[in-house]
Amino acid sequence: MPRIFAPLLAAATYARWLHLLIGVVFVGVVLLVYPGTEGVTTTRVLTVSVLLDSALLTLAALVPATRRAEGVQARLLLLPDREEQIGVTGSTGWADRRRTAGWLIGRVALGSVVGVATVHGLASVWSLCTQPFRGRTPSLFGWQLPDGWPLLLDPMLAPVLLFGLVWFVVLAGRLQLAMAVSLLGASSAERLAEAELRAERLLERNRLARELHDSIGHALTVTVLQAGAAREVADPAFVAKALEVIEETGRQAMDDLERTLVLLRDTPEGTAVEQPGVEQLPGLFETARAAGHPVEATVEIPAGALPGVLSREAYRIVQEAVTNVLKHAPGAPIVLRIVVRAGQLELRCVNGRSGEGGSRKGGGKGLRGLRERATLLGGEATAGWQGDDWVLAVRLPLRLGS
Repeated sequence: MPRIFAPLLAAATYARWLHLLIGVVFVGVVLLVYPGTEGVTTTRVLTVSVLLDSALLTLAALVPATRRAEGVQARLLLLPDREEQIGVTGSTGWADRRRTAGWLIGRVALGSVVGVATVHGLASVWSLCTQPFRGRTPSLFGWQLPDGWPLLLDPMLAPVLLFGLVWFVVLAGRLQLAMAVSLLGASSAERLAEAELRAERLLERNRLARELHDSIGHALTVTVLQAGAAREVADPAFVAKALEVIEETGRQAMDDLERTLVLLRDTPEGTAVEQPGVEQLPGLFETARAAGHPVEATVEIPAGALPGVLSREAYRIVQEAVTNVLKHAPGAPIVLRIVVRAGQLELRCVNGRSGEGGSRKGGGKGLRGLRERATLLGGEATAGWQGDDWVLAVRLPLRLGS
């Protein structure tokens, strides 16, 4: 029972009823202007009305703003469950104009049917409620009830007729909504553009996740190693240096975290924190040296040779490489060479086995992240043992824009 009567009490039903009746108002205005209602046959009125209305609605659909206006009105009065199902943008091509014309003609046609049913239905309800008390036979939709019909039963038919009329409006409103979603909704090109935008946002979030993994992972690794070394070494100078490294690494990680969270919030402050690039590599090397790793670094990059995105990604790759050495080969020497040659950036990181028996596995998240970064930039990354040395080699093309 609730499913039967709930739609009759819903605000959406009467909002959609109003939207449907706007269509018949348009037909009425056109009909009054031409051909008029006096001295003209019904057949001619209907024929001229259909042809003239269709022509005017098609011309209106050629205006790009018409689609936007119809979308806004449909959202307000048809009350869809999800507003994004009905577009509110102007026409961008002939396909949109054709769909808008189909919507306008269909809307006016359905509205005309509902308008005629509304006028005759309400008139019939009034007739059933009033005419029997005047001793007259009521009419239903213009037809007189047969003689001999019990007049006192007529008022009992009025609620049934009104119930049927409102349910007819409910079904017409649902049909109107389906038409709006189909004809005013996003076109194939718009849906493709939206899908591409969602994919781009997903890739950006994945990139930010890798940023956090590299930055926070590096900071935690350095912090744990420095704290452990400070506990084992009784030298006050070494302890002070370790605390300084922990403080600096933690501050940098907090900056990276703040920048990433701002970007995820999509606020204008997304560029407030400068993203690290190859210019910050010396500080990274000093952190590794403070953790007990001899570092021999050669960086041969001409000024302005690297696009901004490539500079940032190169820093993250080196950071992940250094973090892996800190984790898996404590105390091992690190030899780094970064050069620009033959239109590409070449990065090579070599470290030997540590004296503490450190090991390296090839399937960790860090190495997968390195390969993903290189692939997204159009390059490649390889890592593995070469004799007693673990070698990471990355090649990135310089064809990216800043």
